[in-house]
Amino acid sequence: MPGRTFAIGDIHGELGHLGAVLARLPALERSDTLVFLGDYVDRGPDSRDVIEFLRELPAHTPARVVCLRGNHEDAWLRVIEHGWDEFVLPPANGCRATVHSFLEDAPPIDGRDPHTAEMLALTTGAFFPPEVVAWMQTLPFWYEDEHGIYVHAGLPAVDGRFAHPAEVENPLALIWTRKEAFIRGYEGKHVIFGHTPTRFLPQELSAFTPDDPTDLWSGPHATGIDTGCGAGGFLTALELPAMTVYESRA
Repeated sequence: MPGRTFAIGDIHGELGHLGAVLARLPALERSDTLVFLGDYVDRGPDSRDVIEFLRELPAHTPARVVCLRGNHEDAWLRVIEHGWDEFVLPPANGCRATVHSFLEDAPPIDGRDPHTAEMLALTTGAFFPPEVVAWMQTLPFWYEDEHGIYVHAGLPAVDGRFAHPAEVENPLALIWTRKEAFIRGYEGKHVIFGHTPTRFLPQELSAFTPDDPTDLWSGPHATGIDTGCGAGGFLTALELPAMTVYESRA
């Protein structure tokens, strides 16, 4: 008998929310799978601790653990390889919080420019321990089981249809795409995704509490579970095939 799959949305450096949502899941079994959809870092204060927790989690649960790559992990890998100031410098991306988390400094003060050492760390990613870089490099771009397809951002259109992840030549599309055409037009095996906060998705298409735009978004063939953790929202987990929802908020 197939086990359950629990998909967990974008964490963004919020260890407290991660602990809260995991505590609300039922007891996990060997037949179960935890799928984390990426974006473990930036914005929240605990990026280092979130990554440490996820790296150690397989030793502390009987369930299988799958950690997918998010666009924020991918962005930091690009920074480490050749720099990407356009990503790390905008305050909205929350990259300074990751620097301070790994260096165990006080959080950055809003409106104050980074000092010289912080700017060097921010623009090179040199503060990441080698084992964390290696871990991020191994993160897969997608996962599939009998219940659904799991990606960070969505599926791109190829030759007039939405391609299965195995058919996508450039897997970066799976973690960076943000096309409303996918939200409105995709038909096929259920896709669970994060990346785009649910409040920005077309609420009229959601069958799940459409009166609350911050909540999980669920269409007929896709479900979005980025409920704004790290940006004043909360963390959501979705159990499949039951479609049971667990949240970190009270």
